[in-house]
Amino acid sequence: MAGLLLAALMAAVVGRHGTPFSLDVNVHRWALDHRSPTVTDAAIAITTTGSGACAYALAAAAGAVAVPGRRWWRGAAVGIVVLTVGQLLRTSLAVAVDRARPPASDWAWHASGPALPSGHTSTSALVAVGLAAALTRRSRRRSTRVAAVVVPATWALAVGTSRVYLGMHWPTDVAAGWLLVTALACTALPPLGSLLTRITPGQSARS
Repeated sequence: MAGLLLAALMAAVVGRHGTPFSLDVNVHRWALDHRSPTVTDAAIAITTTGSGACAYALAAAAGAVAVPGRRWWRGAAVGIVVLTVGQLLRTSLAVAVDRARPPASDWAWHASGPALPSGHTSTSALVAVGLAAALTRRSRRRSTRVAAVVVPATWALAVGTSRVYLGMHWPTDVAAGWLLVTALACTALPPLGSLLTRITPGQSARS
């Protein structure tokens, strides 16, 4: 379903030659009208965690947690590879759609490249899925499992929202990033889980 929604959204954007929807324009204006220095600084701090070294470090950590013991480095490598492949796919889609960002004069931080799907949004969501899956896999307690999902999801939601608040993406750019990761998670998590199971040295889960 997420893949179909993403395809429909991309087709609609291409059909409009990248022109933002009414929802995009209205939310973008609202964000500009409600900016404050304090919230903007917080949004910048959050958005910087959604890409680059921080994202890759978290992806590696997720993989390492999923594969305990001496083979943790294999899991870390898997986490980095998965994030890299996801980013390459996201970049390919963005180049194909080639949607323009909001006017640069509205940006509160720097940005580059096509807008849809949002790169920071996709990256942080991919990492969040990996962290949630790895931590849940190692946990026995229900409270720990809930936290393992809620904390990464909240972070990814904050990163995506920050992209709109800072004026660098239309809301549908961010929605496309979330749809992309949802589709990837539904198709890739089962085989990825099987791969990690094969390289796990048979240790029992811990909470």
